[in-house]
Amino acid sequence: MIKRAHIRHFLAVADSGSFKQAAARLHVTQPTVSTSIAELERLVGSPLFVRDRRHVRLTEPGGAFLPIARDLEAGFRRADQFAKSSQYPEQQQWPDLKLGVIPTLSGPMLQTICARLAGDYGVELVEGDDHDLRSQLASGKIQLALTLLGKTESGPDIVPLLEEPYVVVMPGHHRLAGTAEVAAGELASEIMIARRSCEALQRTSRFFTDAGVRPRFALRSENEDRCLRMVAAGLGITVAPRSLAPEGTVTAEVRDFGLTRRLGFILAPHHAGEAERLTATLEGIAATLSGAPSFRHTD
Repeated sequence: MIKRAHIRHFLAVADSGSFKQAAARLHVTQPTVSTSIAELERLVGSPLFVRDRRHVRLTEPGGAFLPIARDLEAGFRRADQFAKSSQYPEQQQWPDLKLGVIPTLSGPMLQTICARLAGDYGVELVEGDDHDLRSQLASGKIQLALTLLGKTESGPDIVPLLEEPYVVVMPGHHRLAGTAEVAAGELASEIMIARRSCEALQRTSRFFTDAGVRPRFALRSENEDRCLRMVAAGLGITVAPRSLAPEGTVTAEVRDFGLTRRLGFILAPHHAGEAERLTATLEGIAATLSGAPSFRHTD
């Protein structure tokens, strides 16, 4: 008989592409996951994964089984919520919206969004990168994600929020303050701050390396707030999406860099019952932010 553990292990491997990463995500041992997948393959009568040294990928039967597994896990979660609400009716209404967010969002932006949502929903925040959040949407773990959108990504489940460039963020008293655009070479002597959580870190590093810029670093951190506050304090400069620039800093575009990001909301397909009401709220949030300085709304 197929058990919930089989489904959870299968989805973890499918989403991560690795038995090792799946085990770490589920806080179990790798042999536990391997044994569970082998049992599931015997039960369904087909190999579900192709295993090699570098990658684990779904077989054709595995791909066909994937939506079934997602539906089963979503059903298990709804059953869990039903059981909890029956046992603890006073907790039934919270949370009624789990919002996944990427780490590279400014505090003021997230505050504005959550203040608006909290008026209508009991909100729980879940942090993760774009890949992780999309996996959680598909499995029904969260109902909404604020994450990166592809340049042409659209649909009834998508509410675009804004599109913004990656810029140099400098202290307000910096020698280049007031300059609209700088060349990479002009930053060669600068002390930098590395935002290790940046989704464009590799592309940014490659751009400056190709331009012959090999800076010294005053700080390397995954803490966005700390990185940007240290820029404002004058420890160094950084490259970041424009919306992350805090009070006390100025920004300038980097010549020939041209990197932008597009942010938006993605609704989970399992949240269809709330889609119309939630979409209206999200569109109101997007309209509010489109009028704020440094933000450019995308249609």
